[in-house]
Amino acid sequence: MDIKQLEAFVYVVETCSFSKAGELLHLTQPTISSHIASLERELKIKLIVRTTKETYPSDAGKLLYNYAKEILAMRENAVRAIQVFSREMRGTITVAASTIPGQYYLPKLLQSFREKYPDIKFNIQMTDSADVVDMVTSRSAEVGFTGTELEAPKCVYREFADDKLVVITPNEDRFRQYTGRGFPIRKILEETFISRERGSGTRKETEAFLKELGIDPGELQTAIEVRSTESIKKMVSEGMGVAVLSHSACEDYEQFGKVLAFDFDNITLRRKLYLIKHKNSILSPIAQVFYDYAKNYYKK
Repeated sequence: MDIKQLEAFVYVVETCSFSKAGELLHLTQPTISSHIASLERELKIKLIVRTTKETYPSDAGKLLYNYAKEILAMRENAVRAIQVFSREMRGTITVAASTIPGQYYLPKLLQSFREKYPDIKFNIQMTDSADVVDMVTSRSAEVGFTGTELEAPKCVYREFADDKLVVITPNEDRFRQYTGRGFPIRKILEETFISRERGSGTRKETEAFLKELGIDPGELQTAIEVRSTESIKKMVSEGMGVAVLSHSACEDYEQFGKVLAFDFDNITLRRKLYLIKHKNSILSPIAQVFYDYAKNYYKK
């Protein structure tokens, strides 16, 4: 049973004529007859009674007519909804993003998304993970990206990407000895430590990993707290201390020999990056499309 068969059937019932149904559908009478005959063979029952004087539906045909009308109306509604959806695929989405997702994951995602939806624009608010959660909770941003999962009853978290954390050091002889075998975990307590600010997802995940490895974050010789990942890389490259950062963030400095990057004792530290939205808010149509696109982008 297909749409063309049902459409022919409905028009025959409503016009009481095969020829009139054909005219309205711009089909020949034999084509209309073929559609009705195929439908009757498939359902194994007579649907249209045709005599020399009149054409009318059988009892089974009357029953099918009601369902067929609903199916055709649903098709029209679906087409109309898609047309409206297509026209509405324009506007601006406010997105809040913490440093690592915002600087190193969001650009590729946005480029890919806008190739498909060029009329959708973005207002990107860059901040730390805690502020991202606050913005989504207060509805000042529809969608957020964070580097950690914070306690936020009003937010729904969804993993969208996987990120690796590494310890970075100045490119000096005393650190090159750890190439190939990893940075000794206890060694980090002997070095000046440069940390991201409180509220940073990188900081929260780093402290959690250190605790798992038997290190009390309170024992770190934290001399500097800074909001900018770029500033941390610069400070480390100039010999001011060591830090733990996303590998995505420090690949450029590592590539050009400005810093060295290590796992801890060859233990790979990985964390999840999260896509978040308000638990009780309905996203705008364009934000919903972006949310659905973002949650699957890095799984390809």
